Amino acid sequence: MSRPTPLRDVHESLGATLTDFAGWLMPLRYGSESAEHNAVRQAAGLFDLSHMGEIFLTGPQAGQALDYALVGHLSALATGRARYTMIVNERGGVLDDLIVYRLDDDEFMVVANASNYEKVAKELIERSKAYDVLVEDRSDQYALIAVQGPRSQEILATLTDADLDGLKYYAGLPDLVDGRQALIARTGYTGEDGFELFVANQDAVPLWHALMAAGEPHGLKPAGLSSRDTLRLEAGMPLYGNELSVELTPFDAGLGRVVKFDKPGDFVGRSALEAVKDDPPRRRLVGLVARGRRVPRHGYPVTKDGAVVGEVTSGAPSQSLGRPIAMAYVDTGAESGLAVDIRGSHEPMDLVELPFYRRNK
Repeated sequence: MSRPTPLRDVHESLGATLTDFAGWLMPLRYGSESAEHNAVRQAAGLFDLSHMGEIFLTGPQAGQALDYALVGHLSALATGRARYTMIVNERGGVLDDLIVYRLDDDEFMVVANASNYEKVAKELIERSKAYDVLVEDRSDQYALIAVQGPRSQEILATLTDADLDGLKYYAGLPDLVDGRQALIARTGYTGEDGFELFVANQDAVPLWHALMAAGEPHGLKPAGLSSRDTLRLEAGMPLYGNELSVELTPFDAGLGRVVKFDKPGDFVGRSALEAVKDDPPRRRLVGLVARGRRVPRHGYPVTKDGAVVGEVTSGAPSQSLGRPIAMAYVDTGAESGLAVDIRGSHEPMDLVELPFYRRNK
């Protein structure tokens, strides 16, 4: 049975289509997913992300434990900042991609994907045994609400005295929002400016209503998983299970920059990743834009002159481009004259560099 978030009654009252996602009952859409997508691009959208996992590491060696457990150099992270990183196995295969926040000198919060956070928590506990640190999975204690879009700061500023102007991208600030304690993080998964608000479960419903009321004059709309997926696809952001998996290393995904070999000490997967870091990629992740109207979907073969040279990882109609788009792994050297086999029809594609969409800053 799918697990509800603290906002389930709100979603039902708004007429959301609910679906199972990673064992959670989540809003797929509230009405028109294209309207929700466009609201985020033009004004703002409000998302329930309470299915994500929050794992805390506390203690004098919390930073060193994360340096060993993850591929990034987290002990070098300044208090109040966040970093995108990954956890890999001994073979270098990606177990999950993560955002890590440094909350204090000896406290970090690791945010993991809904489908993986229990596995990530177990790995962090196991990998931290040699360090003076306490690892706690507090996912059950937190709701996560995101407001994303060009008017998100304007909306949030009506509910908090926090210094939003001074809050940098990939940073977090504890403060009151609508009188409720929150971690205000300037992060997101849409390609737009925006904020993610970590709050206690009991504060989720009143905060959602406050944000909706504050955002109504600015065009804020509730937004579901469908629009979140098309927004992140346009922004070229990977999704675990599509662009990332245990069968791929960060280098395979074109994200080798997150692996920090220059940090002190060993880390899980280091030897395997050092062995492949200079290898020429067999495949690379590319963007494809359809010339026609048919949509390439996850798992569809990418072809060149009729031969299979890759596979689509994510695909959808793009509201911003007005054409179907996809991300795909394609054989190195076979990057022109591409098509996608859509139910027996080889539909021609234009290869483009990712991302498909960049916001105006």
